[in-house]
Amino acid sequence: MKAKGWESYIVHAQRYSRPTILTDLSTSSSLTEKAHYFGSLLTDGQGLYSRNTTKDLVRKLEEIKPDVVHLHNIHGSFMNYPVLFEYMKRTAVPVVWTLHDCWSFTGHCVYFDRIGCEKWREQCEHCPQKESYPKSFVDRSKRNYNLKKYLFASLNDITLVPVSDWLHGLVAKSFLGKYPIKTIHNGIDLTTFRPSDNTFRREHDIEKKFIILGVADGYGDRKGLSEFNRLAEELDDDVRIVMVGLEEKEKKQVSSKIIAMGRTKNQQELVNIYSCADVYINPTYEDNFPTTNIEALACGTPVITYKTGGSPEAVDDNTGIVVDKGDYQGLKQAIKLIRERGKAAFAEVCRERAERCFNKDDRYEEYLRLYEEVIKR
Repeated sequence: MKAKGWESYIVHAQRYSRPTILTDLSTSSSLTEKAHYFGSLLTDGQGLYSRNTTKDLVRKLEEIKPDVVHLHNIHGSFMNYPVLFEYMKRTAVPVVWTLHDCWSFTGHCVYFDRIGCEKWREQCEHCPQKESYPKSFVDRSKRNYNLKKYLFASLNDITLVPVSDWLHGLVAKSFLGKYPIKTIHNGIDLTTFRPSDNTFRREHDIEKKFIILGVADGYGDRKGLSEFNRLAEELDDDVRIVMVGLEEKEKKQVSSKIIAMGRTKNQQELVNIYSCADVYINPTYEDNFPTTNIEALACGTPVITYKTGGSPEAVDDNTGIVVDKGDYQGLKQAIKLIRERGKAAFAEVCRERAERCFNKDDRYEEYLRLYEEVIKR
């Protein structure tokens, strides 16, 4: 946006601080975010603390008088959403809200499809997932749902931007469904994520192996940890599984036949691993639109994913295989099919699909046009 001549500002939780060319308006601190987290844990009040720091932010916004306020995730223990929404309602500033999960229209959880909960359609209460993020010792889901319904549906000028068609369909059925909804898929930097020649195979003595890759920010049952372990024990000796993003406790839970890695040191290291893999598998049970799928495609690697959320939207018949959620035998069969055809049959079309559909610069242009539309409107 700055390159287009727009003055741009950013607000975020302190734990996500990174160097930025934008003017940083963040007012929270590590201490206030910890207080918010523990308050939420004790009272099921995610987004209801950090009142003073959000008031400080609002004072800055009133001085700036922004043409558009663009929200992403406002959960995360750094923002008081009643204070923020009262400001946006009072000033009638146009709002664009990119939705990365379901939290905006539930009384507690960020995902509910794994347990088949439908309470979000009418009235959340007696939440069956208070132990899930944002974890709480008590259940105030009915209060949270009604407060969100009152505040989030109180604005006159807001456009919702789910990052998958799957989430678009859910939002349309929620109390937010009265607003304009426009899907804009996530994009990635295709100059970084691209096929690379590297030494990863030689470094791990797997030069002649068929490599199955998994990438996640922590696994657990939600990301298919048990599937990876089962595959490791059942697949042939000339197959190796590489898992990236494992937490330290998870490394102790995986099969000794798996190359278990924590987070990569930098993006190039991740690009190298994507590039040397023969297939990327994503046996996820809860997800919106996983960026890892499109990172793999951009590096020329076909994708196998469970039919979960918007994850299948990353691939087509030429770039991967979609398997019913939990269908382990179907997952094994899909891996077999990819192996029989060979990665070379997929690499070029995978890269082409990433360039055509998931170039971040093209997605940014969609947001730019959307900003101009809401300002004009």
